[in-house]
Amino acid sequence: MSYSFSELDFIKPELGAEFTGEGTHFAVFSAHAEAVELCLFSEDSSEEVARLPLPKREGDVWSGYIAGLKPGTVYGYRAHGPYEPNAGHRFNPNKLLLDPYAKQVVGALEWDDALYGYRIGDPEEDLSFDTRDSAPFMVKGVVQDPDFDWAGDQAIRRPWTETIIYEAHVRGMTMTHPGVPEDLRGTFMGMASDPIVEHLVDLGISAVELLPIQYFPDDRYLLEKGLRNYWGYQTLGFFAPQPRFLSGRAITEFKTMVKRFHAAGIEVIMDVVYNHTAEGSERGPTLSFRGLDNLSYYRLSPDDPRHTYDTTGTGNTVNIAHPMVLRMVLDSLRYWVGVMHVDGFRFDLASTLGRTRHIEFDREGTFFDAIRQDPILSGVKLIAEPWDVGDGGYQVGGFPYPFREWNDKYRDDVRRFWKGEGGLVAGLASRLAGSSEQFNHSDRGATSSVNLISAHDGFTLMDTVSYNDKHNEANGEENRDGHSDNHSDNMGAEGPTDDDGIRSARDRRRRNMIATLMLSQGVPMLLGGDELGNSQQGNNNAYCQDDEIGWTDWSGLDDPFLDFCKGAIAFRKAHPALRQERFLTGEAAGDGTIEIAWYRPDGAVMDEEAWNDGDLRTLGLFLSKPANGEGADQLFLVCNAGGDCSVTLPEVNGITAWKRVLDTGAADDAFSVHPAENPAMVYGASIAAFEPAA
Repeated sequence: MSYSFSELDFIKPELGAEFTGEGTHFAVFSAHAEAVELCLFSEDSSEEVARLPLPKREGDVWSGYIAGLKPGTVYGYRAHGPYEPNAGHRFNPNKLLLDPYAKQVVGALEWDDALYGYRIGDPEEDLSFDTRDSAPFMVKGVVQDPDFDWAGDQAIRRPWTETIIYEAHVRGMTMTHPGVPEDLRGTFMGMASDPIVEHLVDLGISAVELLPIQYFPDDRYLLEKGLRNYWGYQTLGFFAPQPRFLSGRAITEFKTMVKRFHAAGIEVIMDVVYNHTAEGSERGPTLSFRGLDNLSYYRLSPDDPRHTYDTTGTGNTVNIAHPMVLRMVLDSLRYWVGVMHVDGFRFDLASTLGRTRHIEFDREGTFFDAIRQDPILSGVKLIAEPWDVGDGGYQVGGFPYPFREWNDKYRDDVRRFWKGEGGLVAGLASRLAGSSEQFNHSDRGATSSVNLISAHDGFTLMDTVSYNDKHNEANGEENRDGHSDNHSDNMGAEGPTDDDGIRSARDRRRRNMIATLMLSQGVPMLLGGDELGNSQQGNNNAYCQDDEIGWTDWSGLDDPFLDFCKGAIAFRKAHPALRQERFLTGEAAGDGTIEIAWYRPDGAVMDEEAWNDGDLRTLGLFLSKPANGEGADQLFLVCNAGGDCSVTLPEVNGITAWKRVLDTGAADDAFSVHPAENPAMVYGASIAAFEPAA
């Protein structure tokens, strides 16, 4: 079959490969290329069947239209231009390039030296030029038909005050679940299977935050060690679902998953990596962006453009300050919302996205302005990981509305308080109240903080109470990788133990931390598997563990701790006072009622001396929120990291009697309701919650 470009009698503004119904339009950006060739391949992607120079260039966009070319066509690009690394240019037409806008990726990246634009081992290093064809080893794009039956699917757009996030890995969640069919394990369809969806619904989850599902390859150095890129933070295709998560070949499986989650009332949030790509530093391979226009797509050293400028710790940084690179990111986000129907995004190393042309972080920068003015993107859930590894990269509290932020300060203070460290009552109070010192500015709301006890990066909840030290030996880096300061406590034995006393203490501390998470202002995020007692055997950096270490262990389905987690989430949902939209000031409302107040165990209001008391381990918190026509929702919470304690329940807002409605010290009936004596006994290392008795 012969192929040729046809004239269009209309302008196609889209980049990528767009099927028009009668043919396919191809368009790709490169400001510095001298020519760009479209390469077409056989259906099995093994043979290059045509190589056609894109005939049209306008505004640095190269394009062409082929009549009759249908979905399913396999393709890639080659770019001609200067190979001048010292000037930032790395064009090499011997290297097949993945379309940055490819909607589907086929084939497996087979690591070979031919994938590099220079000759590995050459004395000139990356200044040398490699002439081998990389196509036999390279993945390719596939032309897509966007049609899908979305009938009945509607965006949920649940308010942040009603959001409970569950961070999960598509493969990890499904590989060992006994109810997931074996042929669907590790896939989008497995994630959308009835056992997984029913578990999340029963738990009370409102949103699933999926670790990266955009196309990423396995790192060469990991494969050489018998490992693989499990987490997926090495994106190469910003529009394409990860092929290994497909049970077949159709990307509609991702859409089916989203539709099933929506039908169950669960939103889908994607963890996205726009700060760097899988191409690494200047010594990395030439797979897509580097070969199309290295000088435009990446930040390069201002002193020597031969080298990348790295604020991500991965070797390169995407040049979000370039208007066409910014457009690519925005187009990608709109695609996942408009075509794939996702409900939001968690941005990996988001500080990098706020770095201006002058490298500094700017909360009023172009990326944030573009998001805020966008009628599609400004309405979805946006979560920032508010740091990177560059200068000034730690920006917790520094992002603008409508972004929410992962709050590592919350994680650390809550872990330290329940570990029994002194001087933490003020820190705990801040976290319970929404971390106002970080977020109560610029008209941001009390849901700005995404509160977490654990996440994919670090110890699981079970490992936080089971290990003093990280145990990352399986990663092949002699346990040097991963954080060493985890604020963890093995409580008497390193790792699993048969000691009933230690096991009981661990269970109570896990209940305390989950209860704290659900009793705090802000947006709670639960790490998938924590409700099951999942352990990673002390590995706090399981990025390369696509095995039993990284996969969720479902043996905890019968553990009473799962029931406690369900109860804690239900308790949060039942109490509007725990999920307020604005920060509470403690001042009396217009009718003289108190909305928030802090108390010592003796019933006195906390004063400066108490806040600075390094020996104080017990803190009382009163919360109130008016309810429409039904009176106020009012709670008194006691967090006691010390020994058994007699606590005087306050007389506030006319309340003179209380009933106990939560007690983490009662393993079997934590949510039983009992009249409360005053003073009330609160078990050591426990949380108690009280409601007005009448």
